[in-house]
Amino acid sequence: MGEARLCFSALLIATSLKTLTASDFRLAGDYVLGGLFSLHAETVGKSPFIRAEVPRCQTFNLKVVGYSFLQAMRFAVEEINNSSTLLPGVSLGYEMVDVCYHTNVVHPLLYFLANNHSRVQLQESYTCYQPRVLAVVGPDSSPGAVTMANVLSLFLIPQITYTATTESLRNPKHFPVAFRTIPSTEQMIKAMLLLLKHFHWNWVIVLFGDDDYGQENLKLLRFWATGVCIAFQESIPVPRGSQMLSLEQQAKVQDIINMLHQSTAKVVLVLTLDLMLPFFFQEAVRQKVTDLVWIGTEAWATDPSLHSITNISRLGTFLGVAVREVPIPGFSTFRAKAPSNQTGGAGTWASDQGTCNQVCDRCFSAAKQREKELSDSGERTDFNVYSAVYVFAHALHRLLRCGSTGCHKRTVYPWQLLPEVRQVDFSLLNNKIRFDENGDPPNSFAIVQWRWDQDSHLFKKIAYYSTMHQKLLFGTDNISWHTPGNTVPVSICSNQCIPGQRKKPTGLHPCCFECVDCEAGTYFNESDHYNCQPCPVTHWSNARSQTCHPKVVTYLAWHDHRAVVLLIVSLLGLLTTLATLLTFAFHLRTPMVKSAGGGMCLLMLAALVICFLNILAYVGIPTEFKCVWRQTVSSFCFTLCISCIVIRSLQIVCIFRLMAKLPKAYNYWTKYKGPYIFMAVVLALKTVTLMINFLISSPAPVELPLEDNPAILVLDCKKTPAFLQMLDTALDMSLSVLCFCFAYLGKEFPKNYNEAKYITLWTTSYFTSWAILFVAITLYPGVLVPFFSALFSVVNLFGIVIGYFGPKCYIIFFHPERNTSAYFQTDIQTYTMRRK
Repeated sequence: MGEARLCFSALLIATSLKTLTASDFRLAGDYVLGGLFSLHAETVGKSPFIRAEVPRCQTFNLKVVGYSFLQAMRFAVEEINNSSTLLPGVSLGYEMVDVCYHTNVVHPLLYFLANNHSRVQLQESYTCYQPRVLAVVGPDSSPGAVTMANVLSLFLIPQITYTATTESLRNPKHFPVAFRTIPSTEQMIKAMLLLLKHFHWNWVIVLFGDDDYGQENLKLLRFWATGVCIAFQESIPVPRGSQMLSLEQQAKVQDIINMLHQSTAKVVLVLTLDLMLPFFFQEAVRQKVTDLVWIGTEAWATDPSLHSITNISRLGTFLGVAVREVPIPGFSTFRAKAPSNQTGGAGTWASDQGTCNQVCDRCFSAAKQREKELSDSGERTDFNVYSAVYVFAHALHRLLRCGSTGCHKRTVYPWQLLPEVRQVDFSLLNNKIRFDENGDPPNSFAIVQWRWDQDSHLFKKIAYYSTMHQKLLFGTDNISWHTPGNTVPVSICSNQCIPGQRKKPTGLHPCCFECVDCEAGTYFNESDHYNCQPCPVTHWSNARSQTCHPKVVTYLAWHDHRAVVLLIVSLLGLLTTLATLLTFAFHLRTPMVKSAGGGMCLLMLAALVICFLNILAYVGIPTEFKCVWRQTVSSFCFTLCISCIVIRSLQIVCIFRLMAKLPKAYNYWTKYKGPYIFMAVVLALKTVTLMINFLISSPAPVELPLEDNPAILVLDCKKTPAFLQMLDTALDMSLSVLCFCFAYLGKEFPKNYNEAKYITLWTTSYFTSWAILFVAITLYPGVLVPFFSALFSVVNLFGIVIGYFGPKCYIIFFHPERNTSAYFQTDIQTYTMRRK
């Protein structure tokens, strides 16, 4: 193939607000709107000749930035055609068309799809179909790019757009041909949110364009925004038709600016294209809006025409997300340089006055006058166009299996180029060029600030956003704010709470709240700003705490002075009981011991010894064994002791009254071992009670908090449920009442058998100690609970030892003459005579 004719296309659309008027590029005649022009490039080997024509053009209606894109593509093609390593022996040609602002892409699209006969033929298979172009660069508007991608996907013609950030193109199933050299809208929104987070701005105003671009930006902002509240959002009307706002739309803009005056938010996100902003900013200046931070999208962040609006700097600080600037060596000179005269027959530049083209003197002079605007904007999107051309060149280089000396020239179809475009991976001006699975590049955004204090570099880069790592890296702290002292502006609905306070919402926005102290026993955790977390049972915190501290665990320790007193008293009681036990065992055959119960007294005293030993279970660290001992063994022995006293009192009543009045009942009582049956029944009831208690509430040590001081935990045995405790106590109380009643009935019995006053003394002590114990536990919780419980047991035990056994020991030791059978017989005879 001696001649390679490979046609690329770029759709260059005027995207800044100010479209050049007839006074900017005027030749002759009337103003033509939407004039379609085409630049035809034909290449033969490495010597291209260019012919440009527009039918009777009267206005070169291409904005300055669009002109720069056109030149970037020309510059890239000329570099590639002059390269000896990339596509050696193959020349690239191009055709460029200018379309209207919004969606006038159908005409050029059909033009590109047409064959050399200007027809789009219907075929069963387009495998061998050769359209006019091999690939497409552009357009730059998102709606136009989507429209074109829908059609190009049917023909599998690769398309690279350089400024369309719409998320719609990130769908390889719907648009398998769509690629771009600019990051997506999603990445731009993430960069904005990181900027808000960096400066702690969470109370913002959102203004979005009333079009697809604005709606998509708003949708993504709401999806990704976390920790950011929107004070209000309003749509800025989009010019239609004549690109002039109607009176109704102008009134809408004025209403929005009035809302800006009234809002407490100081940061404004403007998610629009540039076309609708001149009137908006001019009106904002007229209404004297000040002290705001304006954050713009890539569409207008580096627009010189907006920057040059009179007094716009009074509005506040302007920040924006822009395409990262990559200087292209030699491009600025190429863009400003007039093309050299072409000679050579048919290839000579057309110069008749009825034709306007990019190299005619008047058009070039007008573009040259705008060179400063091009320089001020920086070569940002120009590199996207430049790299797009190189992507196709590298893809074609691989497809043609080019070497160092040449390529395998053959007919190339667009569908053959498509997989090569997807796999490109090369470096261009120290920038990695490749595409991910969605056709997006690894390019990054820059955060720029508008400056008015210098003639050049109007848009200063202050930060860099990496799309790969999704991080914002600030390259300088020298940011010029509009605030006094150059302090960072504040835009929050509510001030941050101090440590240890939670947020209480005061409205619909989570950024508006009151600060409430965390209560004692709770703490503030960064994972939940609206609730204070309760401390674990074993921990505690003071009010407004961020952590919990372990509670102080206390118990009745051995070295506690209360424990020492309790142990001394218990030891005295134990020794007294043992002495009494030995005394009764030694005098077991004497009348006094027999009248007190005989062998039953030894059983009672043994039970009392065990109860005194049980006091040791109240001191020291509670264990499961100690708790079981306290709840079962001690209670059982105490009940055993009381039942013995009841039996003894009942026997005396039976001897002196029941035997005389109901002799048969007395005979049954003695014949069938009534005392032992009574004791067995009582102990059986006690055993059942203890078993129920044990099964329902197994005794075990627990840490119980103090009500008046929750920071202290009392290590004690688990409390018995109230109804079980009442059941257990009711049995002992009932026995005590029976004992008191029987003792009262025997108050007139012989002196040696009259134990009413002693039993009354003990029962009174028992009931009184219960009342004191209840009051003490109520008033003095904590370690005093086990202390008073143990003391209650000691008092009861002492009451039995002193009240019941004390008088009998007194007679045994100090009045042995009364401990004789004759004395007891005399006492009984005296009682009998008195009764008669």
